[in-house]
Amino acid sequence: MTIAIHHTRLIDGTGAVLDRATVVVRASQIVATGPSRTVTIPKGATRIDGRGLTVIPGLIDCHVHLCLGGEPDVVAAVESEQPFYTLLKSSKHAQATVEAGFTTVRDVGSRDHSIFALKQAIEAGVIPGPRIVGAGLAICMIGGHARFIGQEVQGVEQVRQAVAAQVGAGAGVIKVIASGGVLTPGTSPDEAQMTPEELQAAVDEARRAGRKVAAHAHGASGMKNAILAGVHSIEHATLMDDEAATLFDRHGVYMVPTLSALATTAACRRGCGIPDSALDKAKAMTKRHQASFRLAHRLGIPIAMGTDAGTPFNFHGDNAQELERMVALGMTPMEAIVTSTSAGARLLGMQDRIGTIARGKEADLVLFEGNVLTHIDWLRDKRRIVGVMKAGIFVAGPLSRQV
Repeated sequence: MTIAIHHTRLIDGTGAVLDRATVVVRASQIVATGPSRTVTIPKGATRIDGRGLTVIPGLIDCHVHLCLGGEPDVVAAVESEQPFYTLLKSSKHAQATVEAGFTTVRDVGSRDHSIFALKQAIEAGVIPGPRIVGAGLAICMIGGHARFIGQEVQGVEQVRQAVAAQVGAGAGVIKVIASGGVLTPGTSPDEAQMTPEELQAAVDEARRAGRKVAAHAHGASGMKNAILAGVHSIEHATLMDDEAATLFDRHGVYMVPTLSALATTAACRRGCGIPDSALDKAKAMTKRHQASFRLAHRLGIPIAMGTDAGTPFNFHGDNAQELERMVALGMTPMEAIVTSTSAGARLLGMQDRIGTIARGKEADLVLFEGNVLTHIDWLRDKRRIVGVMKAGIFVAGPLSRQV
């Protein structure tokens, strides 16, 4: 089947915008794109009038937890659930995510390896959902942050074994915990976790398997340990100092800021169900988190969008709130969109397949009513989504029922 979207506003994911553009999709790929006056629409193609619409690449969220549901106390929720229940819940979250225009996610920590069964079911068309790059279990120190969705290790050899186990189960990325966190009781976000040698062992083992490594780190010391070990992204980067910022820049490491995670937690009042320890930590760090993001943006540190969706009141399907937060802190709408398109694709190592609208790429597209460059909040308004296309098939929006 050939589909042509013509006379539309096209944001291609590189930072460019083209009015009165045409995109031609055949099967799962983009076969032509450019000004409408220069693109020939094949005979027999299904035509979609794009006047008044904006077309962008399928969005990418580089930090989600599909096993978490935005409950006030996600640790208690996971610990009280049967694994099969969590998997069913995860499938619902996957559907909400793709219906919001996010066609690819990086899941950086699940309670078990069922994330890979979910990935398989989505790829087989059994259930709707985004393309998943999954980590499986996060790797943490004994008693460390994220142990409720992690594998606790001690020493270099156990780290190597844990990485090998995740790869063997189907992991497309490895997640390590380099500092304490907000949600795990008894851990301090500004204290380093896992030793430099353990982090180095994780990176070395992952590299042998052809996998990238994402490191959770709120505190600057954890960031520095992880960057020097060779990780590819720092998740959160909440308390970044000048030395850590220099290392980001020198080593080309991505920041995945997850502004929404702290913001949705810190916005709650005591008694909302979030444990007081987590609430206090979030409220204490929010302003420093925003300052770290501003510094990274000002210095030109590569930033890829991630929400930490699944954390308290940070719901799957509401992922585009992160772009609004980025714009509120100084990014232009176009810069924010790039973090969730081409930048996200580069971080995932999938830039040859997704992230931009170009000939030969996977046909991941989202069609919105109106100009999202003047109203970034419209990306979050599902009533404005006309269609979500993943690999050439409309999977959500009114067009999914018409084409």
